Amino acid sequence: MLVEPIGFFYGDAVYKYDAPRQGRLFAGHPGRIELARGKNFETALRDLDGFERLWVIFQFHENEGWRPTTRPPVPAEGRDRVGTFASRSPYRPNPIGLSCVRLLRVEGLVLHVDEADLLNGTPVLDIKPYIPMADAFPDARAGWVEAQAHDLWSVSAGARFAEQNAWIAERSPFDLFSFAHVQLSHGPFDDTRRRLSVNRDSSTGMLAYRTFRIFFSFDSAVRTIQLDRVESGYTLSELENPDDRYGDKQLHRDFVALWQ
Repeated sequence: MLVEPIGFFYGDAVYKYDAPRQGRLFAGHPGRIELARGKNFETALRDLDGFERLWVIFQFHENEGWRPTTRPPVPAEGRDRVGTFASRSPYRPNPIGLSCVRLLRVEGLVLHVDEADLLNGTPVLDIKPYIPMADAFPDARAGWVEAQAHDLWSVSAGARFAEQNAWIAERSPFDLFSFAHVQLSHGPFDDTRRRLSVNRDSSTGMLAYRTFRIFFSFDSAVRTIQLDRVESGYTLSELENPDDRYGDKQLHRDFVALWQ
């Protein structure tokens, strides 16, 4: 079987933990699909702009190997793991993914989309229109998913965090708000899946993002989380050490000089 990409997806989600678990649940993750030139794909795109949603078939290009079972991001009560074929796990025998994205507009060979759960640089294998009368089965049984505990929270950015995040985004591929939104919007206090510490007495917490630390406060009564500030995960002595395993110490030195 010979398969080659027809194009690539480009967006803000650089690392696997940046991508939302299901695109439609996290609107605000836009991106674009750039199709290959010289393939007559301009003609193949004809009439597509009348559709609101698209099926995107893609390759899980960052994964190696597969697993027969997986632990869902939101497991059902009493069910820690499920079979891979009963899940949306990216670790599959053939690393093929399927995502239903919202089409914003078509510009030449570029498709602008939203509600995407793909990583930057994802190879796209095919595109098909979503047709509600053929593709939607709202009354279909959903197995163990129906027993999930839907622990949804609203995540917002405080002024200081927003300013710091913008500064970091201008100088690196990191979007700390996007990451925190994905990680904290559903079951935010599950520390088995993320580097997280929570103080329920003070309603505060800390979420680790690579070598940065995101500090937040929350209100359990109304299920809201505010991202308050960012701090470097390096100590001053570590920043003085020339060893730079992740290649980001100069970014942190500049950040500490300005913000800490």
